[in-house]
Amino acid sequence: MITFVPEPHLLDSPRGREWPVLPATRAAASPAPPPGADVVIVGAGPAGLAVASALWHHGVRDIVVVDRDGRPCGRFFDRVDLLGQRVLRSPYEHHPGVEGYRDCELLDFARLHWSVLTPVERREIRMAQAGHRSVVPVDVFEAYCRHLAASHHVTERTWRGSVREVLPTSDAVTVRADRFSVTARHAVLCLGEERRSAPDTWWGGGFPPRGVSYWDEPVPPGGRRLAVVGAGLTAAHLISGGLAQGREVHWVVREAGERYQCADVNSSFFRPEGRARFDGVSWSDRLELMGRFRRASIMFEFRPMLEAAEAEGRLVVHRGKAITKVTPGVALHLEDGSRVSVDHAVLALGTTPSIGDGLMPDDAVLDRGGWPQLDERTFAYVGAPRVFAVGAA
Repeated sequence: MITFVPEPHLLDSPRGREWPVLPATRAAASPAPPPGADVVIVGAGPAGLAVASALWHHGVRDIVVVDRDGRPCGRFFDRVDLLGQRVLRSPYEHHPGVEGYRDCELLDFARLHWSVLTPVERREIRMAQAGHRSVVPVDVFEAYCRHLAASHHVTERTWRGSVREVLPTSDAVTVRADRFSVTARHAVLCLGEERRSAPDTWWGGGFPPRGVSYWDEPVPPGGRRLAVVGAGLTAAHLISGGLAQGREVHWVVREAGERYQCADVNSSFFRPEGRARFDGVSWSDRLELMGRFRRASIMFEFRPMLEAAEAEGRLVVHRGKAITKVTPGVALHLEDGSRVSVDHAVLALGTTPSIGDGLMPDDAVLDRGGWPQLDERTFAYVGAPRVFAVGAA
């Protein structure tokens, strides 16, 4: 069998380029939104931006977007830049644009700005046009999201606020934030995902010991030895950053080996036959499929770089060794009795979808093992039909 390994220079798309933009749309003029609206969207990440843009095409303009950052996709790109990430795993076909309404889609946007792109990025567009897997530069995606937010008037309908409660009734939904409340006919929860915390057994729960941080926090400068714990794409970016700084990086992987593939879920599930396979079975069978096929993996492009670093001794990989304890110092105690001592350790343990628990009553969420119970046709909560979930949940 022949395995195709893409070239690693695809990971080096430029960041921070000047892009032609639409006339600037103003941010929300008032510190608080109106008390009522047709739709409240909670979260202005890529999913929230997609919903707001779609509603604009449907003629639903009386919307309020509430976001903890207050910028469409702001938190998403802050996290991406913290990792030093230059390209996205998702192909050009997966984007927040609105299909079927003569809207500018992500591939259209990239082609319209051909002169800004590098030769490598242009080749990826040709690959996408031919129906092959392609890599989307973060810079292109951010410029596209800004275009969507401006052209669909999302920026001026976005308010900064931390949502405390979502209270559904039979004829309305009230969203209560830290500084205001909005009551609407419908609410759409686009809550995204949050980092997965380390097991309490590692250090007794609570905040990590000194010298240990999570992937969505800055890695302090200095120190010769860095440990990265995790088997996914985030871990690969952290390792790449540590190697670029000249550090000796120790990679702790609980599984017997790392996995390289296009997505965390096998790409066959994105095709019609794969979706039918997933949708046509019981909930317990779906959970079994997710447990078997939805696993941490790394883009193929990282493989040559990481294998070369390991061969040269700059990267030490501890495969098949789960952590049992973390002690100040920093020492990672592994299940085989060995210990990894480093100056700093970063935990990239994955994410969990935010499903609305803690915001809505339990009988509205109907939590099924970390997933909400939704109407499969409309994505409305079965326990709260005026509330919808879009995105990770």
